Amino acid sequence: MYHTWMRYFTPGPVHHRLGLVCLGVGLQHGTLPIVGPRTLDHHVAVVVSAGGGWYRGADGRRTAVTAPALIWLTPGTPHHYGADPGTGWDEAFVDFSGPAAATYTELGYIEPDRPVVPLSDAAPARAAITRIARAARPGNPLLEVETGAAVHELLVALRRARADTNADGDPVLTALARDAFQPLSVAEHAARHGMTPAELRTAVRRAAGCSPKDYLLTVRLGRAKELLAATELPVSAVARRVGYDDPAYFSRLFTRRVGTAPIRFREQQGRSVPGGWSNRVPDPEHPPTIPPRSV
Repeated sequence: MYHTWMRYFTPGPVHHRLGLVCLGVGLQHGTLPIVGPRTLDHHVAVVVSAGGGWYRGADGRRTAVTAPALIWLTPGTPHHYGADPGTGWDEAFVDFSGPAAATYTELGYIEPDRPVVPLSDAAPARAAITRIARAARPGNPLLEVETGAAVHELLVALRRARADTNADGDPVLTALARDAFQPLSVAEHAARHGMTPAELRTAVRRAAGCSPKDYLLTVRLGRAKELLAATELPVSAVARRVGYDDPAYFSRLFTRRVGTAPIRFREQQGRSVPGGWSNRVPDPEHPPTIPPRSV
């Protein structure tokens, strides 16, 4: 026995320009029929939250699937999979497409070379899929945009839920961010972690989807923006605070990456805060309240 519910959508060309569109959503459980062999022209994320089964890709090898797990079905890749005939599984799937899928693949959120991904927790991904299912109600005027936005949310939830991801953040990225403002080369950063530069590049690429140099630059420029917006420090002092001894080089780098010069960025922000901004992240569940005015 099995139970299945699914809906399919046909977004128009203007919705595709949003980057991602949802083509379908389904919730199924039980001893489901075997899928394939087949090849699709779009992506599908299959989230298995209970039970187990198997997956077979283009190479013919059979891989065990044990919940919680994710199965990636990518365009042009032959695949064949099914739930264990004795126990079945609990599955939710989302079909999607769009130009942003290539970027998510480049950043490591979608992994064509690792079609079966163990998850630490399927609940956040199931919550995103449930929002897509609820948006599929008849007559919803926001259907295409609402479901497309939820696909972005789903990809983030799946990336965060990978079993090889530390819930407290990647330790390599944490250490790089901590040391980002020191005048260290990528090789010196690698040595601090007991890694070769190639190993550091692989670790950062897998965790952040970019090179160590680009990750360090992102951290440095982010801090530079905060200092420019929240303090009256001269640009030369800001440059030194974020690891650049040459203010002219810093200004050229900032302008090229941000699209505007440091002085212009400061003028656009116009938010000088005596003492700088707080480093304490506010709690969105319990925002600070403004006391009522006394009459």
